[in-house]
Amino acid sequence: MQNKINISEIFYSIQGEGFLSGVPSVFIRISGCPLRCKFCDTGYAADASAGKKMTVGEIVKQTKKYPTNYVVITGGEPMICSALPLLCKALKKYHITIETSGIKFVDDLKCDLMSISPKLSNAYYKPSDKDLYLKIDELQKLIKNYEYQLKFVIEKGGDIKEVNQILKNLKNVDFSKVMLMPQAKNISDYLKRGAVAAKLCKQYGFAFSPRLQITLWGNKRGK
Repeated sequence: MQNKINISEIFYSIQGEGFLSGVPSVFIRISGCPLRCKFCDTGYAADASAGKKMTVGEIVKQTKKYPTNYVVITGGEPMICSALPLLCKALKKYHITIETSGIKFVDDLKCDLMSISPKLSNAYYKPSDKDLYLKIDELQKLIKNYEYQLKFVIEKGGDIKEVNQILKNLKNVDFSKVMLMPQAKNISDYLKRGAVAAKLCKQYGFAFSPRLQITLWGNKRGK
């Protein structure tokens, strides 16, 4: 019996965030996430039973329809999907980015870029949620074993204190791979918080991550 994965959506767009911003990519959104971030813009993929059950072969077949060598596996939280290693192996001819919150380490994945967005307190509803949303040991293993980028979501200037504390708690972080990204669901918030994030980037030497999906399409699903 073939492994089936609950897929929220598969679509072709350009990468909106991180160091590969602007690169045409196929996005494979796996359903299911144990987190409930305040600013989540893909809540429709949070339930593990959401979407359509697809075999790895069916996912690969649909991916091949698009003229690109880049795939982004996202969610939800793809690292909790038991069939993720099989999917990555089946897509090995592509450049694979995995978008994750960094709460779980999975060994020996065929992954070219682990795009990690550790959650700050601006993501969770109460302080006691921190142990669920931020797992330093798992983060450490991810950055040790994979090519990575770290994207921190910024709402206000004070968020940089948490960013610096997380980086202090991690060993051997390549600071050239650290990015600050404005929290926004619309262009107005993007411009306002983007200015804050840009100022912090200049002050601390981190890179700025755009969010092209917001500036181009207003965060419309499937874009």
